[in-house]
Amino acid sequence: MFVFDPMYLVFVGPALLLGLWAQFRVKSTYATTQQMPAPLSGAAAARYVLDSAGLQNVAIEQIPGQLSDHYDPRDKVLRLSAEVYQSRTLAAVGIAAHEAGHALQHAFGYAPLALRNAAVPVAGFGSNLGILLVIVGAFLQAVLHWSPVVIWLGILLFSGVVVFQIVNLPVEFNASSRAKQQLVGLGIIDQEQLYYVEKMLNAAALTYVAATLQALMVLLYLIMRFGGRRD
Repeated sequence: MFVFDPMYLVFVGPALLLGLWAQFRVKSTYATTQQMPAPLSGAAAARYVLDSAGLQNVAIEQIPGQLSDHYDPRDKVLRLSAEVYQSRTLAAVGIAAHEAGHALQHAFGYAPLALRNAAVPVAGFGSNLGILLVIVGAFLQAVLHWSPVVIWLGILLFSGVVVFQIVNLPVEFNASSRAKQQLVGLGIIDQEQLYYVEKMLNAAALTYVAATLQALMVLLYLIMRFGGRRD
């Protein structure tokens, strides 16, 4: 029961490879755009985007780490890594504007963002516990001949991860779209610079696509491998 199943790689392998490729693309495009100058720092660009949308109440903070940038809807705070916060580069303004895009989504009631935020606890709870319940349920069924109810409970919990990843896709794509519109519309970057920012944001979006595909294929594998057990 616990011997490695080659079918797992058949299901999940392509998504894993896509994820590795996406991570490589993110790092390479980030390194390239980090060398290209911009007229504003990431913090200043984010402030300009937020203020132009009437969001003076959204604060901007510097936090440690690399590519740890995020928007916290609970506290209405845009948190930027030191490199993004301080640098006057295309990478910095692109990432900062993307995160500001999430603040705009929050302020203007973008429905998929509300769904994603509601799904965060379920996804965090179901990711590890779901897999654990499937393994425990399979053991109990094989050894003690229990019903597959524990297995299906684990699969149901893990399906919350898949739902979260699917809902997250339009949120991230929309934030990038808002970022590009704002950066050009406010005159922070021109069309030539937009090409490089777009490449970086598209590479980042690919990581979310890979994560969604991986979660979906793991779910399908669990259903195939354990969902139909009767012995």
